[in-house]
Amino acid sequence: MKLKERLVMATLGFTSAIILLLVLDLSMVLPRHQLHQDQDQGGGNKVHGRVKSNSKGDNFKTRTLHKLPIQSDEISQQKSDESIPVTEENKQKDPYEDIARILKSIAKNPKLHKAHKNPSISKVLSLTEDDITTVWEEFQFGISKREMYSRDSTAIQPVMDSMRTLPIVGVEQKEGGTQLKLIITFDDGGQALMKPMRFPRDKETLPNHFYFTDYERHNAEVAAFQLDRVLGFRRAIPVTGRSLNITKDIYALAEGDLLKTFFISPAGNLCFHGKCSYYCDTSHAICGAPDTLEVSLATFLPSKSLVPRKTWRHPWRRSYHKRRKAAWENDPDYCDIVKEVSPYNRGRRLVDVIDLAILDFLMGNMDRHHYETFKPFGNDTFPIHLDHGRAFGKSAHDEISILAPLYQCCMIRASTVSTLLSFHTGPAPLSSVLASALTSDPISPVLADKHLLALDRRLAKTLGVVRDCLEAAKRPEEVIMITDEDYNNVKPNQEVDDGHFFS
Repeated sequence: MKLKERLVMATLGFTSAIILLLVLDLSMVLPRHQLHQDQDQGGGNKVHGRVKSNSKGDNFKTRTLHKLPIQSDEISQQKSDESIPVTEENKQKDPYEDIARILKSIAKNPKLHKAHKNPSISKVLSLTEDDITTVWEEFQFGISKREMYSRDSTAIQPVMDSMRTLPIVGVEQKEGGTQLKLIITFDDGGQALMKPMRFPRDKETLPNHFYFTDYERHNAEVAAFQLDRVLGFRRAIPVTGRSLNITKDIYALAEGDLLKTFFISPAGNLCFHGKCSYYCDTSHAICGAPDTLEVSLATFLPSKSLVPRKTWRHPWRRSYHKRRKAAWENDPDYCDIVKEVSPYNRGRRLVDVIDLAILDFLMGNMDRHHYETFKPFGNDTFPIHLDHGRAFGKSAHDEISILAPLYQCCMIRASTVSTLLSFHTGPAPLSSVLASALTSDPISPVLADKHLLALDRRLAKTLGVVRDCLEAAKRPEEVIMITDEDYNNVKPNQEVDDGHFFS
């Protein structure tokens, strides 16, 4: 070939090579066209050379280049939304007028004005006034079939005052249980169950702690009693706070194994830990400042030899296992099974359990595995509200599963609904009423503000569940039920005002 022809051929070959390289490079960088996607067979990621693209044609290497630009007004809107935190106060409070109307219609039920028997323990045991000689016995034998104490009872305050002021003459560790509890004996012979303070009010449940390994809180017991009282259940035993001197009130009276666990910490504080299943060791000791300690004191119930109690396994008990779930957590129709079993197939017990679930939800208490009733009253009596030490642990979290008895059974007392509604729409919210009730306690402030505010938020959510049940039911009476306990809470010819007819 001539030199000129050779140069032309070389130029053409070089040009072709450059064009080929450019084409190959662009196919690796640019996103694929929809036509090429349709020609592919099968799904999943397609491989082209060393660069992967998914079934949508997005190139992993260059996907960030294909985002749509955000307009300036959208950016300003995002900043505006971020600057205004979403809180319950920002939301308009739902008055639940539909529920209030249903309550008004139920209040017209003529059965509300009938009297029902409510014998006390003293009457069942045929005790006379001469048999009741102490403030402790006045409370214990005044317990009735339908409530721990009446609304106008004069027996509660003397018991509270005695626990707050009487000298302590005896201390022993209570057997059983997962955490330390002490039995306190006062100089008049009365006794109370003591739970000590472990950490400050603002310390909440550790994120990695299960409900069954959480600390027990002394202030939760005090708040639970007052909340039960404010809600009108009156099924919890009286509990009060008190500040003790560990040296005089505990160490000087301790004996045996309990005495051996006392020591002086590196900070110079008097500490002890007792013996129990959880948190009873030197690293989880209970310490004074330097020997002053806050505690909760719960009065004793009548002796089991006189007034025996029956223990029931809670139908909605959790599994208490790190991985397993309970049957009710996997079966939305679980309540249908419960309704077929005694004592939940008749009488008050099922709505009592639902009341207890509402109380637990308001407090955030997941630790409800058993409950007790008084045997002399048979099965037609209330469950005793006991052991609330693991309540008020997470102020920002609302554990809706605690309300499973309510949303699975869709049953609730009319008086309970009315009480909740009165706190939600009335002039005084539940948080402020409970705060006022707790101000007179010796360890006030009992609860941090964040836990008080959580009560109002959870109360509104409970009413929301009631509304969902009403919308799914054929008749309101299937959800909001009149029970014997409602009879005791309504006076004859009582006027109804905006649904707030149960006091």
